[in-house]
Amino acid sequence: MQVEPVRAYLLGLQARIVDALQAADGKPFLRDAWTRAPGDRLQGDGITRLVEEGALFERGGCNFSHVRGAAMPPSATQHRPELAGAPFEALGVSLVLHPRNPYVPTVHMNVRMFAAMPAGRDAVSWFGGGMDLTPYYGFEEDAVAFHRVNRDALAPFGAALYPRFKQWCDEYFHLKHRAEPRGIGGVFFDDFAEGGFDNGFALMRAVGDAFLGAYLPIVERRCGMAFGERERDFQAYRRGRYVEFNLVWDRGTHFGLQSGGRTEAILMSMPPLAKWRYDWQPEAGSAEARLYSDFLRPRDWANEAEAQ
Repeated sequence: MQVEPVRAYLLGLQARIVDALQAADGKPFLRDAWTRAPGDRLQGDGITRLVEEGALFERGGCNFSHVRGAAMPPSATQHRPELAGAPFEALGVSLVLHPRNPYVPTVHMNVRMFAAMPAGRDAVSWFGGGMDLTPYYGFEEDAVAFHRVNRDALAPFGAALYPRFKQWCDEYFHLKHRAEPRGIGGVFFDDFAEGGFDNGFALMRAVGDAFLGAYLPIVERRCGMAFGERERDFQAYRRGRYVEFNLVWDRGTHFGLQSGGRTEAILMSMPPLAKWRYDWQPEAGSAEARLYSDFLRPRDWANEAEAQ
């Protein structure tokens, strides 16, 4: 297994992203390097980078982890039952950013590699990752631009990958108990081993390298927009959906908790403030209602850009 080049790339990616986010926010990110003590369920190390109460980001984090375990948890073998119970190694970078301004969308990005070492068989490795956008107030310009960056990042690997990974993202980041998308999607892939290690690693790098170009221009367009109590209240309500998805459906959260990972780092994705209401509906014709009617449904955003 060629783990060291992947580790070096991921550490460099984390550093590049955090440097750019610190420059945008103006507040340094906390740095918490950790290692697992002998005897823990997981062995390994990582670096947590976190900001709270920043000027731009109310809460956000960008974490690197590299762990090894004696047996893969159920969340990691959902599509590979033959590897249940096998020793494993997993490394990746995961980020979630919750901006203060409700006009700036929340964003998630993750790139990762898994390897399993089943007894008596060759090691098996694969890649996963993606990024998705969760706006509170929708702007077609932002959704189109975000999807076009994702499409262009995947283009060198074949024209079929973007529509395939976009659909996968739409289906994955879906609150089944509410029959509602979490946001406007992006791309998502998992258990990817097509074309061998080099191809999978290159694909993972393409997604990771595309993140800043997909997100920071949106931040720059929206961070100066004025907002008030109404917008903050709606942002907190919609953040409740984010919490529901991460705790109920997200495989990454389940993997971290089931494998004995660091709880604080795993739950970094939670927003600092969220609200729930009983059977609330937005006012007809409002900007809040437009989020539901125009944005919280699958749209072919990248091709809409071509029509503009």
